[in-house]
Amino acid sequence: MQSVVRWGGPSGMTFVAETGSGHAVVMDGAPEGGGRNLGPRPMEMVLLGTGGCTAYDVVLILRNSGQSISGCDVALEAERAEKDPKVFTRIHMHFTVRGKGLRAQLVEHAIKRSHEKYCSATAMLQSSATITHDFEIVED
Repeated sequence: MQSVVRWGGPSGMTFVAETGSGHAVVMDGAPEGGGRNLGPRPMEMVLLGTGGCTAYDVVLILRNSGQSISGCDVALEAERAEKDPKVFTRIHMHFTVRGKGLRAQLVEHAIKRSHEKYCSATAMLQSSATITHDFEIVED
């Protein structure tokens, strides 16, 4: 896996990140840190990536379990350490899973399997953060 992150220059704290798969995203800092608020903060990207990683797993596991899933949202709430490096210390994930006749025990199993085995981002963050979750099922 490869990526390139390029600084936009001396007029701010904007960075353009290009992935090995050919995608780009803009990251920026807050105005009080010299940024212009043109994109998410780098640590927000870490949190988003974690949510995307685990949601991907949950959808795949539920599909492979024969569940009729039509949606999966993950709302993440995180706290960071007060001193540098300001690592995540707590992350809570609330999953909203939509579908027809979804079985709660299979949804719980999918979330746990993602966190315990498949999600690389969650595995990395567990060394500094307590990660918790809950979920709700919305019937289509």
